[in-house]
Amino acid sequence: MLIRLEDIRRYYTVGEEEVHALDGVSIAIEKGEWTSIIGQSGSGKSTLMNVLGCLDTPTSGRYILNGQDVSGMSDNALADIRNREIGFIFQTFQLLPRETAQANVELPLVYRGLRARERHERATAALEKVGLANRVHHRPNELSGGQRQRVAIARALVTEPSLLLADEPTGNLDSATGEEIIRLFEQLHSAGHTLVLVTHEPAIAARCPRAVRLMDGKVVSDGPGAQVALESRAERARAAAAAVAP
Repeated sequence: MLIRLEDIRRYYTVGEEEVHALDGVSIAIEKGEWTSIIGQSGSGKSTLMNVLGCLDTPTSGRYILNGQDVSGMSDNALADIRNREIGFIFQTFQLLPRETAQANVELPLVYRGLRARERHERATAALEKVGLANRVHHRPNELSGGQRQRVAIARALVTEPSLLLADEPTGNLDSATGEEIIRLFEQLHSAGHTLVLVTHEPAIAARCPRAVRLMDGKVVSDGPGAQVALESRAERARAAAAAVAP
């Protein structure tokens, strides 16, 4: 088992109100699974992504990642876990604008203290894996949106992490380019990578073998992506109808 969340709760205090962003979430994800986390705004999916990525710690509950209980680790220990275990893929790419694709991909390896030659070799191999062997020396402003996201995916892959965590990875892309990125995720899944994809789009969740739907900080469904996506569409329709009802 790669991921085990046990009764995870994350509470915030806003003014005099206590917000239950996550309210008893329990999920288990096996190595090699591709799972989407879907929910509307305010469902808790962003908070769950932050917990999964060791960017935030739960108020209570246990998070076991690759055999380690990371729930109560210090900030320094969590930073080490993020560097070793997790590859992040963001909606906004988060690339350094003045650096080449290769330099951007190498960055996590710099933090690990690897020598320049090994960094170059591993970054080049990661860029080849995402189909950018001929864009190694291009800077972000010389790349299309889809190519920039591929650089971000290569950067996530270069450390050989246990988990690839993608936050709305097609959100800044047109539909055709977004489809290319989803097909790349399908290839990575077929190669044995573990992926967790956070999205609000039922069409994206439907492409994943498994989807977990959140509402008000709780898991309300967990099953095949296509099935959970249908439930999400139905919930959206009910919410839209309620919004226009007299």
